[in-house]
Amino acid sequence: MEKKIARLRRAKSTRAHIRELGAPRLSVLRTGQHLYAQLFTADGAKVLASASTLQADVKAGLANGKNKDAAAKVGQIIAERAKAAGVEKIAFDRSGYRFHGRIKALADAAREAGLQF
Repeated sequence: MEKKIARLRRAKSTRAHIRELGAPRLSVLRTGQHLYAQLFTADGAKVLASASTLQADVKAGLANGKNKDAAAKVGQIIAERAKAAGVEKIAFDRSGYRFHGRIKALADAAREAGLQF
């Protein structure tokens, strides 16, 4: 349980810093089976775009939702939806997770698709 508390503490401090920046926030949630990404407005009141490995358009062609390929697909989809909502520059909220593996794959794919972090 201490591992989860430490992650949430890191996430809280990151979100406080992002709030000061005043940029739209791309938040990531990682579970054992799936990956979720949401793009919030600068004040956090509204979700502008979302993508997850549970959605049919993301799930198509993937063996499962818990690998780097799935994370890259979610990153690409969230970037496309963000651009459709008129957002190009964002702040990346990794929710206290280490920047490697699935989180890194999602971020790299979103950058390649045109989002600026």
